[in-house]
Amino acid sequence: MTKRKAAVLVSGSWGTALAAVLADNNYEVALWARNETQVDEINTLHTNSRFLKDAVLPLNITATTDMETAVKGAEIVLFVAPSSAMRDVAKLAAPYISEDAICIHATKGFESVTYKRMTTVLLEELPIKADRLVVLSGPSHAEEVVRKLPTTVVVASANVEAAERAQDAFITPYFRVYTNRDVIGVEVAGAIKNIIALGAGLTDGLGFGDNAKAALLTRGLAEISRLGNAMGANPLTFAGLAGVGDLVVTCTSKHSRNWRAGSMLAEGLSLDEVLSRMGMVVEGVRTTSAARELAHEYGVEMPITEQLFAVLFQNKSPRSAVESLMGRGRTHETEDLPGV
Repeated sequence: MTKRKAAVLVSGSWGTALAAVLADNNYEVALWARNETQVDEINTLHTNSRFLKDAVLPLNITATTDMETAVKGAEIVLFVAPSSAMRDVAKLAAPYISEDAICIHATKGFESVTYKRMTTVLLEELPIKADRLVVLSGPSHAEEVVRKLPTTVVVASANVEAAERAQDAFITPYFRVYTNRDVIGVEVAGAIKNIIALGAGLTDGLGFGDNAKAALLTRGLAEISRLGNAMGANPLTFAGLAGVGDLVVTCTSKHSRNWRAGSMLAEGLSLDEVLSRMGMVVEGVRTTSAARELAHEYGVEMPITEQLFAVLFQNKSPRSAVESLMGRGRTHETEDLPGV
């Protein structure tokens, strides 16, 4: 079988895990990184120990710091940069993207300051139209994907053919891929669930038990649906893999950076201390600010997001934030949800 080329930008844990999936699907994968030491490790030892400690990577993954080498000739270009770096990475890649390439992103967040979704950012910077752009999301920890544990995700695009090309590129016996047309819903769900995961870490760290976490997930899903509906999403998306599926795994797993960050905040650490100890991007922190602004813009209530913003940026104690949520005025459970 003739091997095809895929480019993966950048080489964090999720990018590396998805590069391994593409490599298992007979792609020659060029993995772009900024760090020369990391590139050397991937190319000589076939490991990426900073991000995926015990994983051995397929031999048909080659790392490089040169963007032209990574992207030129690739039929699949996968962007897995942090939301804060997505625009800069897209600008670097844009001159080398082939006319018939499919561009996919797997980043769960909004751009800082502009609060734009990642597909919007990519469309502004890449020489492609929306019908060649796909978003990949769903319940999928990199640590499990790289071990080939059963995982199921969704790829969404305005163009069915583009979504199916992405589906074919990634689907393997251990990595099942569904298609969806709701780009907005998939992106909003993937971003906002990180906020709820911060809250889950807080409640667990405070020892509030399973009842509190179940309530947080349920009301968190209501916030995701509320904002997503206002932004034009399909409500059914939030009952699927990108919605409740990703919400559950991110709020309950030891692999979740956002859960761990919330748990450390509950221990009394400052946000700066938490981020320093994590050593990796915690998307939920930036997303909390973005979601709060979007909620104000679209006129929807997001009380969990508001309280987490107060904890992260206004020095409110986690316990006081939970008390504020529990003490809110009486309301109907489903009165402001789409379709009710």
